[in-house]
Amino acid sequence: MAVFTPVTLDDLNPLLARFPLAPATAIRGIGSGIENSNFFITIQNDEYVLTLFEKLTHEELPFYLNLMRHLAEKGVKVPAPIADKKGNILHTLCGKPACIVTKLAGDWLPDPKPIHCAEVGAMMAEMHKAAQDYPESQPNPRGMAWWIETVPKVLPYIPAEAAALLRAELAYQQTFQQSQVYQRLPRGPVHADLFRNNVMFDGNALSGFFDFYFAGVDAWLFDVAVAVNDWCIDLETGELDMPRVRTYLDAYHAVRPFTQDEVIAWQPILRSAALRFWLSRLYDFYMPREAELLTPHDPKHFERILKRRINEPSPALIV
Repeated sequence: MAVFTPVTLDDLNPLLARFPLAPATAIRGIGSGIENSNFFITIQNDEYVLTLFEKLTHEELPFYLNLMRHLAEKGVKVPAPIADKKGNILHTLCGKPACIVTKLAGDWLPDPKPIHCAEVGAMMAEMHKAAQDYPESQPNPRGMAWWIETVPKVLPYIPAEAAALLRAELAYQQTFQQSQVYQRLPRGPVHADLFRNNVMFDGNALSGFFDFYFAGVDAWLFDVAVAVNDWCIDLETGELDMPRVRTYLDAYHAVRPFTQDEVIAWQPILRSAALRFWLSRLYDFYMPREAELLTPHDPKHFERILKRRINEPSPALIV
């Protein structure tokens, strides 16, 4: 999250007049992330989150907002979009699409332990099961089509060795996605960006997942791989931390058992998750957008992770 479009109380309160809510008394920008403008807003004794969407359009947003509402109604711990007096959850503010959602309790964990990884793994499996009957569908917006489009844009900026790795991994993933094993992987709506800072804990209790604005329909295993590549690693080296990996995978498997095809696909999918975020970080680093609060992430982090996932054996998906 970041602040690309400033918002004041004078901007916000005319919109809030349409809601069954009192006027806001405070608003402050949230400085992490890179896609949207986000704010905490205080209304009486409660806090909510206001998001202005900088890229997504009014036509694209119903998939994400309705997915969050669908999950919340099924008891999954996610921010629930707040409807106005007419039942609308998508609005316009400062010329941008906007929504207001409930704020999750607690904070994100910069140094998760195995117990926290188990909580996240189990809830991810519950989320996948709860979303199976979600009626709307769209491909992962940062999936293969985006990789093919984006790789040529970043190649001129990076050293020859990195460019060779990027080309080779894209070719590997294109071949893998044409395989029967990949085609048989269970799939449905996925979060696709479940990093540590997109999960809230209130003490040791998981209070919810948020920031669903990269969600799409993809292999569930891709969601697992994205999370493992962040929750279960040494951040300095990218090396997998096996106690955290094991608790994450075992907790997920206990709720939604992995299939034999997923066992076979695990290492290629771990690589694909690393590629996706290396590529997006390269894109954001070399082609940044202006924002009041924005620091692009270091692309080298996921380059290191990708190299490790290629060269090191992956942990067993099922023990």
